[in-house]
Amino acid sequence: MTTATAPSGLSEREAAQLARDGRGNTPVRGSSRTTARILRTTVFSFYNNVLFVIGIALLGLGRYSDALVSVGLGIINAALSAFQELRARRALDHLQLLAREPVTVVRDDTESQIPPDEVVEGDLLRVRGGDQVVVDGPVIGDGEAGRPVLEVDEALLTGEADPVPKAPGDRLLSGSSIASGEGWQRAEAVGVASHAGQLTLAARADTTDQTPLQWRIDVVVRMVILLVLLMSGAILAQALLDGSTVLRFVQTSAVLSGLVPYGLFFLIAVAYAVGATRIAGRGALVQQTNAVEAISRVDVICTDKTGTLTSGRLSLVRVVPVDGMSDEHARTLLGTFARSVRAPNATTAALAGDAALPGTSAEVGEEVEFRSSLRWSGIVSGGQVVVLGAPATLAPHLTDARDVVDGLLREARAHAEKGLRVLLLARAPGGAGLHDDDGRPGLPGLSAEALVVLGDELREGVSEVLAGLAEENVATKVISGDDPVTVAALAHRAGLAGDAIAGPELAALDGERFDEAIDTFSVFGRIAPEQKEQIVDALRRRGRHVAMVGDGVNDARALKRAHVGVAMRSGSAVTRDVADIVLLDDSFTTLPPARTEGRRIVAGVGSSMYLFLSRVITQMLVILIVTLLGLGFPYTPTQVGLTLFTVGLPTLFLTMWARPAPPAEDLLVSLARFVLPVGILTAGFGAAVYAVLYEMVLSGLSRPHLSQQVYTLFESYTGLRYGVDADFVTASATLGAQSGLSMFVSVTAIVLILLLEPPARLFTAWAPVSPDRRPAWLAGGLFVALVVVLLVPATRSYFGLTAPDPPVVYMVVPAVVAWFVVLSLALRHRVLERLIGLGSTGP
Repeated sequence: MTTATAPSGLSEREAAQLARDGRGNTPVRGSSRTTARILRTTVFSFYNNVLFVIGIALLGLGRYSDALVSVGLGIINAALSAFQELRARRALDHLQLLAREPVTVVRDDTESQIPPDEVVEGDLLRVRGGDQVVVDGPVIGDGEAGRPVLEVDEALLTGEADPVPKAPGDRLLSGSSIASGEGWQRAEAVGVASHAGQLTLAARADTTDQTPLQWRIDVVVRMVILLVLLMSGAILAQALLDGSTVLRFVQTSAVLSGLVPYGLFFLIAVAYAVGATRIAGRGALVQQTNAVEAISRVDVICTDKTGTLTSGRLSLVRVVPVDGMSDEHARTLLGTFARSVRAPNATTAALAGDAALPGTSAEVGEEVEFRSSLRWSGIVSGGQVVVLGAPATLAPHLTDARDVVDGLLREARAHAEKGLRVLLLARAPGGAGLHDDDGRPGLPGLSAEALVVLGDELREGVSEVLAGLAEENVATKVISGDDPVTVAALAHRAGLAGDAIAGPELAALDGERFDEAIDTFSVFGRIAPEQKEQIVDALRRRGRHVAMVGDGVNDARALKRAHVGVAMRSGSAVTRDVADIVLLDDSFTTLPPARTEGRRIVAGVGSSMYLFLSRVITQMLVILIVTLLGLGFPYTPTQVGLTLFTVGLPTLFLTMWARPAPPAEDLLVSLARFVLPVGILTAGFGAAVYAVLYEMVLSGLSRPHLSQQVYTLFESYTGLRYGVDADFVTASATLGAQSGLSMFVSVTAIVLILLLEPPARLFTAWAPVSPDRRPAWLAGGLFVALVVVLLVPATRSYFGLTAPDPPVVYMVVPAVVAWFVVLSLALRHRVLERLIGLGSTGP
């Protein structure tokens, strides 16, 4: 199949000029997201910039611990986000569809080998079996019209398993490979303009979706930022009018900026990372961190057939001997043929590896290897011709009785309708050959021996996984380039019921009719690569959360478009690189555990939001109430830092310990039902504790003849001198009130853990008794840690607190008890909802 004379190619001078003109096969360059842009959007965000300014101001004033508390979490989160985005960009930048092996071109009438990126538009390339096609362009030659000179494997691009014959004038696409034959190709589309270039460009596109949980957290944080900005403007304006010091002004700014629950982003990043690690232990590599959540929300899975549902290997289902032929004779002949061919293909390799087939390798005198254009292969061995091919192709050459031939064809069709591949084994007596006088492959008169029935091998556990997904109302849609009947039969074998539709039928539909068809049918055959993406788009328009499972380059765009792209490890490198999750053992059985782990993470982050937002609402309301009362500012940055132990640490553990649960679609409503009563009541009781202690200390230090020991104690707390510094009494009253408030808020935050994960019925105002006792032990440990912080002078001083003196304890303990009783009643009876009318059904 070699052309006799090489067509003319370019000269070296012409090729050099074309390269200078930018018409070379230049590889697709990196993504549009530069390092500078990634750093600018992650590290130097608006919120981080505010924290950085405040931190620099605090450092300039020598308040190092305040600066660390104010900006540390923001810096860590920004660093994590930047690292993840830079790593993802590097992975996409290295993505290439084409190999880098040299190619053969004709220049100045001489063949030479050059790297693929030195090919230019108009070059003449020599292509042979085993070569990868690196540019787009037609087959060149003056051979017989319509006669194929090449067979091309386009499975990587189209998903079609059978080689495609190519005659002169037919177009070769970059990314395909030459299965057999030899010929010439003219380069027409190169670089980015080529098929491979366009696929690579599409695969590198940044199409990461924001998950529902990320969206909700983003909405909440934006709302809080807006409220904080409004509140900060009023409070800071009042501080300026009151003539506050620069230090007090900066500290106030740091506390107000710290109200934004930016730790939620840090929490979700850590939760995703832990979830990804756990999923990796189950055999799935998470490449896009938010895929941990996205997989938990999937309600429809689109999957390719070959390489995903099936292993890509064929297995022998049965051998059906022709009447009068023994089963043993037919099986021995088949096994001998499969083990004797010098050019094995997928079919003969599967048969040769079947230990149940007898027969040994024999010497072959003549052979015709399988080609899709022939649809048969054969050998001459031991004085006879043995041929294996499509029944319809071999039927005209059979010498058997007509009724025998018709019966064979009927039985072959019956097996094909069940999704099985059927071949006919036939032989001819000695003296016959497999080529005509011109050396072309040709068949002699044949005698049918047996039908050979083969089937695609289902991957282990596929049927069980599909059944389990169906029980959880997750739909499965099989999308393939194969015949719809074959795909439907295979889907039925896997336990998937549903009607089938072909790609050309889908192409005739548009708009709503197309979307309805995608919703209605479960099996899609003869689907073109671009149609896979259209199917995913249609499902998304219907509000479905889609996972796409594939292994070939033809699946890459659909994987990018889906909410979750899942690739097989054995699939193409491009597919693995663009996928959100890679199944390391090529097993569908990994999906349910990954989905369960995702649900665990989502449930954990959701429960952690209750604690975070309760703290934010409480602190905002306390600041407003105390400021309106004219009692000074109730917090310093280091005192707010206590929430790292009472809120930040518990949220991490609660997220890790969470039990899997379906994602809550009404999470924001549920948060409001819990957070508003908690925030309002905690702020009310906390402000009362602050006001009473403030007045108590203020009036106590104003009494005559007070013990010098008391003055000395408050001098050590405030760093001011009694009788020397004019604001000694006010600063002491503020510090004493702040200490009591911090104690109260910290203890209530610990109790909230018990309300979210109740260890006993006493705490079941919001949730039922939890089977997990770890949260209760965590709450106990945090309470002990809080006591240690208050009793140890060094830690107490770091957080800017006074000692837990009896007046403070006598005030805080009853307040906590009263708060718990009132809050339990409010949550249990939904008092707030009743007050604002949410409990009524309405007109």
